[in-house]
Amino acid sequence: MQEITLDIASLDGTVRPQNCKIKRMYNFGSATRDPNAAIAHQDEVAKSGIFIATDVPAPRIYPIGIHALEMGDEVFVQSNRTSGEVEIVIYVSDRVYVGVGSDHTDRALETFSIPGSKQACVNHLAPILWPYDEIADSWDDCILRSWVDERLYQEVGVSKFLAPLDILSVLKERVSGVPDQNYMVYCGTYVSVDKALGFGSNWRYQLDAPSRNRQIESSYEVVDILAEVRSDFRVPFMNPKAG
Repeated sequence: MQEITLDIASLDGTVRPQNCKIKRMYNFGSATRDPNAAIAHQDEVAKSGIFIATDVPAPRIYPIGIHALEMGDEVFVQSNRTSGEVEIVIYVSDRVYVGVGSDHTDRALETFSIPGSKQACVNHLAPILWPYDEIADSWDDCILRSWVDERLYQEVGVSKFLAPLDILSVLKERVSGVPDQNYMVYCGTYVSVDKALGFGSNWRYQLDAPSRNRQIESSYEVVDILAEVRSDFRVPFMNPKAG
């Protein structure tokens, strides 16, 4: 179990730190209300040789080791082919909370294994959560955005995705051993504004609630630690004997 401290920001303006225990973490894919809305992202990644297992019923679920959760200023990778994905984050504890994060993904590994690629990089998390019951009546007004190197990369209304309580219902139907509480869910992503995967060194992402005049935002720098090894001593990222 991992323990982190997050700020719970309520509508009345109060902010209180909460010690959050996390026993399990799950990532969703293709978790759109209209199944056809996920096709654009599937086409987007297919351009880079990544093929989603569409024979598995959507939304697809990827269990993630809790060690992959990150809130720091840097994200360490071992490839120049990685990119972020802004996502709704649900945390279930004494209440259901919502926030925002970035499912940073190794796109080179993703051509071989989507579950493996999601373990290779971290799930970055913004340090603020909102109690879902306080924003449920205006939830569909919220907007997700992300930027790479200050270029707008993604912008989509949360109404494209399954509502948080529906996500939790699907999770419990399809996964055994989901704890009663103390778990986190990343709720899937949407096609970029350019309909092509983006790469860069700085990622910033946001959950905007314009009708409430509230935002949650975070950012991180990507550090390719493999590139720090001199080229003549660098172990190839891909196995040269493979396939």
